[in-house]
Amino acid sequence: MKRTFFCAAAIFLWATAVGAHAQTWPQRPIRIVVGFPPGGGIDVVARLLGVRLAETLGQQIVVDNRPGANGILGTEIVAKSAPDGHTFFIGTTGNLSVNPVLIKHLPFNIARDFTPVMQTSSVPFLIYTHPKVPAKNLAELIAHIKSNPGKVNYYSSGNGGLPHLASELLNALAGIKAVHVPYKGSAPGFNDLLGGHVQFGFDAVPIGLQHVKSGRIRAAATTGPKRLSFLPDVAAANETVKGFEVVNWYGLVAPAGTPAPVIDRMNREILKAMAIPELRDKLIAQGTDPVNSNQSAFSAFMKSESAKWGRVIQKANIKAE
Repeated sequence: MKRTFFCAAAIFLWATAVGAHAQTWPQRPIRIVVGFPPGGGIDVVARLLGVRLAETLGQQIVVDNRPGANGILGTEIVAKSAPDGHTFFIGTTGNLSVNPVLIKHLPFNIARDFTPVMQTSSVPFLIYTHPKVPAKNLAELIAHIKSNPGKVNYYSSGNGGLPHLASELLNALAGIKAVHVPYKGSAPGFNDLLGGHVQFGFDAVPIGLQHVKSGRIRAAATTGPKRLSFLPDVAAANETVKGFEVVNWYGLVAPAGTPAPVIDRMNREILKAMAIPELRDKLIAQGTDPVNSNQSAFSAFMKSESAKWGRVIQKANIKAE
């Protein structure tokens, strides 16, 4: 009976402490770690949300850019941070779902070391082609690659990144074999596409939208589930290749053990922020769709994405550099 009493007392005290912490949270500035340099799409999302969260939570939101090793450096920092609700990580598909199935020995375990908060955004790619490629849409691009096996090159932001995996998924579903040319980031690869040194590539909307509008680059398709409202003449890839859909996404996680009331409140505050028309318009203008998500849905989604890209990695025999 004594043991039962002490266990019940311990649980009561723990629950009381957690509840008190949640009521007084946040007690100091909140840090949101981004695993990439300033200026990228995920950094923009973090900063837009940070401005609104600072107003509603009454504390400064510090966006802490920690680039390195395809986001692994920033992910590790948060995995080893105190689970007190003052440190979060906003990651991409690659950070949270691809790296765990691509890299054998990570210095953390996503399932064990993190608590999902929510998916914040989905970010479809465009399939960019150089105007010299005789293809104005995805069907013509596929036909061109089939007619020139081993001679059509695509660029990516790096080996094992989502643009690389997207291209290999297209290879598999369309029965083609385009040649991979990896770069150290999207910018140098896209510059070589502009120069005609590679023929096509998957990349974010903001990096090439102005060039599509000026005619320097073509958009053969978008990889999301539907056409983009600001590019209605560019078909979705699944209109040509059944089952082909690739959407990069951003999501917020916290160190494992972060109190559930803190996770719930952060989720609610982000949902309220993304419902503000001005903020939504800013996100949509850069090709980023806000997502209404919760902890359980995001957890299941991350696992399904790991399974999806794990199959692509295995079939294409992709190895981490």
